[in-house]
Amino acid sequence: MKFHRRERGLDFLIKSSKKIELETAHNILKVSSGAFHNNGFIPAKYTCDGININPPLSFEQVPAAAKSLAIIADDPDAPAGTWVHWVMWNIPVTNDIKENEANGILGINNFGRHSYGGPCPPNGTHRYFFKVYALDNLPDLPKSSGKEQLEKAMKNHIIAFGELVGLYKRR
Repeated sequence: MKFHRRERGLDFLIKSSKKIELETAHNILKVSSGAFHNNGFIPAKYTCDGININPPLSFEQVPAAAKSLAIIADDPDAPAGTWVHWVMWNIPVTNDIKENEANGILGINNFGRHSYGGPCPPNGTHRYFFKVYALDNLPDLPKSSGKEQLEKAMKNHIIAFGELVGLYKRR
């Protein structure tokens, strides 16, 4: 399976079911994890084959103007289209999220839950994008919101963006 590198830069795309909108972030966040490297394999502990908890994430270069953070983790390689594993917003500005920590509002993922749902690909190696947004506001969304609603609420409020890509293949 070939993996295509996504270009990093000041402009990035936010996909929605109806259209693709170009957003401009003024800063780039550096997102990393003590559990895996960018484009490296995610340990089974953080997947459906393990205890299915979120991995630790660290952020560098969070702008001082940020009022909150948001995270969307998804799998663009899922057979039925992009599968959303984690949606969280109104995270207090921080430089890290610890393992198994949910310190923001958890939205609905494609498992139909208000939680992190780890990688669980039905076949092959899949890519998992942990996207982190620094926002100039606190989105006012109902807890029943998912990725699409969060993306719409973030429009024109993203002041920095970064992502970490992990891989996973079931044994």
